Amino acid sequence: MLPPSSLRVLTAALIGAMLLTACGGGGDATTTSAVTQPLSIPAAPKDLGFADAAPVADQAAVLPFVDYAYTNQRGDARYATKETNAGVRVLTGFLDLWKPSTLIVDAGVTAPANGSFPAVVASNWTGIPGDSTDGTILNASVLGANIQYVANVTAQRTAAQELAAYLDDRRNKGYSVSDGLGPLTATWQAAAQQTTTITSIASDATTVLYNDGGNNVGVGGSTNTSFGTVVDFVSNIGENGSTEPAKRFYKYARPWRWSSSVKVIPALAPAKSATPATDGGFTSGHTAEAVRDAIAMAYAVPERFQEMVTRGLELGENRIIAGMHSPLDVVSGRMLGQATAAASIATGANAARKAAAYDQAHSTLMAAAKTDTKLAFNDFAHSGTTVTDRFADYATNKANYNRRMTFGFAPIADTTKPAVVPKGAEVLLETRLPYLDASQRRVVLKTTAMPSGYPVMDDAEGWGRINLFAAADGYGAFNGDVVVNMDASLGGFNVLDTWRNDIGGAGKLNKRGSGTLRLGGQNSYTGGTQVSAGTLQALSATAFGKGDVYLGGGTLASSADAQLVLAGAYTQLANTTLQLDVGSGGAGRLAVSGIATVAGGTLTVNFRSGFRPAMGDTISLLSSASLKGQFTTISVPGYKTTAIYTATGLSVRIDGTA
Repeated sequence: MLPPSSLRVLTAALIGAMLLTACGGGGDATTTSAVTQPLSIPAAPKDLGFADAAPVADQAAVLPFVDYAYTNQRGDARYATKETNAGVRVLTGFLDLWKPSTLIVDAGVTAPANGSFPAVVASNWTGIPGDSTDGTILNASVLGANIQYVANVTAQRTAAQELAAYLDDRRNKGYSVSDGLGPLTATWQAAAQQTTTITSIASDATTVLYNDGGNNVGVGGSTNTSFGTVVDFVSNIGENGSTEPAKRFYKYARPWRWSSSVKVIPALAPAKSATPATDGGFTSGHTAEAVRDAIAMAYAVPERFQEMVTRGLELGENRIIAGMHSPLDVVSGRMLGQATAAASIATGANAARKAAAYDQAHSTLMAAAKTDTKLAFNDFAHSGTTVTDRFADYATNKANYNRRMTFGFAPIADTTKPAVVPKGAEVLLETRLPYLDASQRRVVLKTTAMPSGYPVMDDAEGWGRINLFAAADGYGAFNGDVVVNMDASLGGFNVLDTWRNDIGGAGKLNKRGSGTLRLGGQNSYTGGTQVSAGTLQALSATAFGKGDVYLGGGTLASSADAQLVLAGAYTQLANTTLQLDVGSGGAGRLAVSGIATVAGGTLTVNFRSGFRPAMGDTISLLSSASLKGQFTTISVPGYKTTAIYTATGLSVRIDGTA
């Protein structure tokens, strides 16, 4: 019996002999001596032998918020410390900038249920900047810039910004952020039975305080049979999410108390508290609530995940535009909102409700949209234009989200610390990346996290550095073997998903399962790419990084706007398909820097809208350092062609229309 290596060469020789009879899309193939030699089929890119991981920080040293969220209660606000309160603990990065005064409580004073301040406690926090009983500035540069930012923004706001900031201040937060659902907003609000009484700025708003008489997230429970579970899910996302303990521990005043240059919207003058000792600025309660409500809606309708998390941060920025909060107030509100949402879904009451809420949201909204698949529903969810949906533009959303992560602050500490991922944070991506397991979603959060060093954001658990917008675009780096198994029979993102991040790292990607994954980033990972099943599609010229590409099963597709460049070798086995969507300027063509080995399989060529070759044109499809072998079939729908092979490439000549 021949050894395996001899069998492989013999098999390759037989394949090579058969390839000489191949035809190309209705025309006879022209071959060269380069393809008459027996093929030696390369092996697939070698696995690294391990997967990347994002372990939870030492729980003896860092108490997980998701396990201790119950300690963050409004009624205990005046006694809260970083040692006793999870909400305070998440935000301890602020202690590098500001040292709050120590709270002194008489031994005989007991905490009232509503957490209000008795006189003896209020006396050691005036809430007036400059009063040493409140605290001490430790970083004058950062805190000065923090207030000056608000002064600059409020001096330049437009009438449209003023209206948006007023509405986000006075309306219930759940109602406000629901417009991030775009084409689904009206249906969501009707199904949830959401209402609001704040729709404009009243003419007497400068002297009359208007409160929202609506019902915030809607009508839940059995009263709302078609959407009640969804409403309950959103309503409960704020369990253990009070910002009062943090406000009263940190004792940092609102920006308009720090500087007269900060101009609060005139219509919000009645909303300004007259009791500064009960009106802390750090952290922003509006932001925390908006972020967690937006996350709840994004979880239930992940088709609008990035738009919803963008809307949550937009409301936070509107707190700055209103003059009511500073950037660091808002950054900390984002952090606490994310932690609260994760705790509710991972370990809170929503853990038992989340699956039913997701299913109910889709059954109701898909029926209203008249869509019978989640893929069609996803299309409908993005059917708006920038005129009808202000979150319709991806690039704008991304830029706004990233800007609102830091509000322009530069790092003030070590920028090279590895990212850590909080315990339970992976649940935030459960419905957005359903084909990844929990450990993979944790790695996504790690590899898309913000750099270290930014003010406030370097908490020990990692809540400050999480970038949910980027995480929804998949991995930021392959630092180990990454296997993506998409089962199209499960529908939704398992059928089709797109990763837009610029992916680095030394790891390898192996696409498995029947679904389609599209890569749209400027990728530089070096471990190689293997397609075992389903479809892997390139939307950018460097989508497949800098390693070898091995098509062992399924389909490899190029829809790149430029020539798809493979930095290493390319191998295609029999019973696979290479699909090129070719356009002008080389778009969609395949350029292989190394050796291209084609052991059969199909090449399908489609011409893009607006690109129509003429009779007699020769279209270059594949170039390489050396081309070995041929395709079994070349299909160019609508055209009769002749395949022209050379030692380094493949073209087709257009002979006529089919």
